[in-house]
Amino acid sequence: MESLPKDPRDIFKVLSPLALGAQLLLIALVVVLVRRRYLSSISDIPGPKWAALTRLWHINQIWSGHQNLTFLDLHKKHGHFVRIGPNEVSVTHPDAIKKLILTPQRKGYWYQIMRFPDWRFITPLSTTEPKEKVERSRQLASAYAMSNVIKSEELIGGLISKLTGWMDKHADAREPMDLASFFTYTAFDVVGELVFSKPFGFLDQGIDIDNSISQAIGLECYVSIAGYFQWLHNILVANPFLTWLDIMPTNYLSTTSNKALEARRANQDARFDFVAHWLKAHEQNPDRLTYRDVGSACMANVGAGSDTVSCVLQSFVYHALRHPSVWNSVRQEIDEARCGGLCTDDVISYADALKLPYLQACLKETMRIFHPIALGSPRIVPEGGLTIDDHTFREGTILSLNVFAMNLSTDIWGPDAKQFKPERWLGKDAAVLEKHFIPFSGGISTCPGQHLARIELSKILATIVRDYDIWQVNPDQEWHYHAYFTTVPGNWPVYIKKRKAQ
Repeated sequence: MESLPKDPRDIFKVLSPLALGAQLLLIALVVVLVRRRYLSSISDIPGPKWAALTRLWHINQIWSGHQNLTFLDLHKKHGHFVRIGPNEVSVTHPDAIKKLILTPQRKGYWYQIMRFPDWRFITPLSTTEPKEKVERSRQLASAYAMSNVIKSEELIGGLISKLTGWMDKHADAREPMDLASFFTYTAFDVVGELVFSKPFGFLDQGIDIDNSISQAIGLECYVSIAGYFQWLHNILVANPFLTWLDIMPTNYLSTTSNKALEARRANQDARFDFVAHWLKAHEQNPDRLTYRDVGSACMANVGAGSDTVSCVLQSFVYHALRHPSVWNSVRQEIDEARCGGLCTDDVISYADALKLPYLQACLKETMRIFHPIALGSPRIVPEGGLTIDDHTFREGTILSLNVFAMNLSTDIWGPDAKQFKPERWLGKDAAVLEKHFIPFSGGISTCPGQHLARIELSKILATIVRDYDIWQVNPDQEWHYHAYFTTVPGNWPVYIKKRKAQ
């Protein structure tokens, strides 16, 4: 047996460079893992041990499609702070709303994934610096203003009439209806109408044209995960050369949006829609709002303006069907309003729907019990650190407000937090609850499309509760959903019956 070298330095002559490199790499890996697990400034924050070591734990939760339930259980077990990554903490403490959302903080690096089809296409959502985000939002803001959106209420009503037309057909045929899909078709077509002066045609055909919606779900899964590996994403997917080649499956979103934008520019009879607002801003300040920025805004609306609305529509009906007294109470409120001359239009007006307090309470409870955003809202702790409750977090730490879990926290909402209870919004504590409720985020991160969403939700739900009886084909069947960035439910077919005119 060959003896070991007498001089320890001669060991390097025995080991091959490859073996030495592997050992050094292993040592470096062990050092990194030990540092993350035991020496990090957030080592005292509880959570899964693998989450402290590698981002792959979180990736696996996203891939499962039920990260929302995982985080809900973890917060129930550990409290308001849960470590979900080597440098990230999920937060549900109510003070986080003020300190992370209402106070402008730099957003996490993950948001930069929201650039389609490549890294050149920047939107307010993908902008992480607060000042830059505010400036980008300002250039687009006029289109989203309530004073502008409300002008399109009649057009929105026309699309809702197409939805109810499909409901009438299924009622007459006594056939099951995939109401979840038709809600999504409606939401997409409303975006097409307001942004481009032309719906995408989902409600005309009653199908998922070119599997666009199905592809959107796959893209959501990819984006939610790829946001943590952006250097690789920018090389393999989101680079200008591949955009030019138009060979990536993720390009369908930009292709759909760009075709609609070019058709809109060629349409001389178009209304003063969202695109018109943005083109005017582009002409006035081409350096602040480039034509590429206009295209990015269109893509952002097509990609993000539909799933969330569809989720809330589905959640309202799904939960109301499981609580028949809720459905009946909303209907009774509408019937009483009709006696006073309200809610008599074929599609109930937004102004009338706002005068239905129980309906509006149901909408709030719907967005609380099943928040449409599953991923947290990561913010980077600023210089000097940040204290929430009794925890002080070091500069650079990522704090991610998990609204889905916060909305079901018994510490905030009481022991009945998981119960669908619209009455909580009509009680004496309603004003206090409002402070903990941010369905459209808040501060500079407030969803720009919230006015459109509120109009759609109020008109559609008030109209269908007034005019239809709905029940599930299988009353015991729970819906299925995938919780990636947004929460996308489906697969709960229903029967429809047209209500007799009152």
